[in-house]
Amino acid sequence: MGILENKVALITGAGRGIGRAIALKFIQEGATVAIMVLEENETAVETLEMMRAINPECRMYKGDVSSFSQSRQVVERVLEDFGRIDILVNNAGIAWDGLLLRMSEEQWDSVIDINLKGAFNCIHAVLPSMVKARNGSIISLSSIVGEGGNAGQANYAASKAGLIGLTKSIAKELGPRGIRANCIAPGFIDTDMTRSLGERRMQELASTIPLRRSGRPDEVASVALFLASDMSSYVSGQVIGCCGALYC
Repeated sequence: MGILENKVALITGAGRGIGRAIALKFIQEGATVAIMVLEENETAVETLEMMRAINPECRMYKGDVSSFSQSRQVVERVLEDFGRIDILVNNAGIAWDGLLLRMSEEQWDSVIDINLKGAFNCIHAVLPSMVKARNGSIISLSSIVGEGGNAGQANYAASKAGLIGLTKSIAKELGPRGIRANCIAPGFIDTDMTRSLGERRMQELASTIPLRRSGRPDEVASVALFLASDMSSYVSGQVIGCCGALYC
């Protein structure tokens, strides 16, 4: 029996990368997983097939986390289909880098709307059911950039720092209702996004990490598993780094 047996998890932006790894890890530990994706593209469908190979009950829902109404509609459908949501993982996110001097309003708004407002939208939607159950784990994917900043990523850093503030606030607000909230702050993780930098640049970045390598999506997923499970029953309002000591 897995440590998430009989749990229902909703994971946003889980079509690939870290989100996919978290979904598969949760399912392997007994959870029934619903994923929310912006587009039901080939990659997302592939993820769903991988999920259903382990647990046929898992489902995919199309929705834009930056939309308050669409987020609520997806949560309502998950609740109709499964009756509960025990775990919410706010993983959906984008990066649209550029120096602040040249950053457009669209660049700023898009990143904030998806990375930060998207988390608020989904949290707001799941809270009534979690409050009623007096139980729940909310996990948001922040970043070491949200803690230390990064030149050329003011919008991204602001969104990820905002997630930390949001998480710490709701942990205090919802703790009396039995709901926990935590952040994971990944560092340089080997995903499709980072591979676009090229092999040479990836090696250069890895050389700056004390562990001398990039992280793997499944390593971030293991931290999420800990936070989703009863192993972390007294852990709330925390930011757990997964960065190979790049930021500490």
